[in-house]
Amino acid sequence: MPDEHIIFLSQYRVERSEAMLLSAKRDFDAKDYSSANNRVYYCLFHAMRAVLALDQIDYKKHSAVIARFRQDYLKTDRISRSFGTLIATASIIRNRSDYEDFYICSVEDTEKLIMGAEEFLRSIKMYLLARIE
Repeated sequence: MPDEHIIFLSQYRVERSEAMLLSAKRDFDAKDYSSANNRVYYCLFHAMRAVLALDQIDYKKHSAVIARFRQDYLKTDRISRSFGTLIATASIIRNRSDYEDFYICSVEDTEKLIMGAEEFLRSIKMYLLARIE
């Protein structure tokens, strides 16, 4: 079992992930879909970092976090590989929403991202709970 400082860091990152999901839902309800897409991505990102924290792994680049998470957790099925598509899609949509002029993501796609993030976060929390106990 990881030491208490590592567990605390992981839990803190889960809380940040939960806050991002809540923010995504508020933004969606306010019809601010671009911001909702951004918040969904960060929900996933902080959840991945929560898992990596238990291995005492962290990176400054988002692409490195995603690559390591994919390699160590998705490809090994420690966490369902099906989330790989969600992570990739959220990353693309977030980048396009944040940086491309006139990019509009469909309401349906944003709603799917939010539902996927809810499922991903549930799965991450279950994984962490089993690993910490």
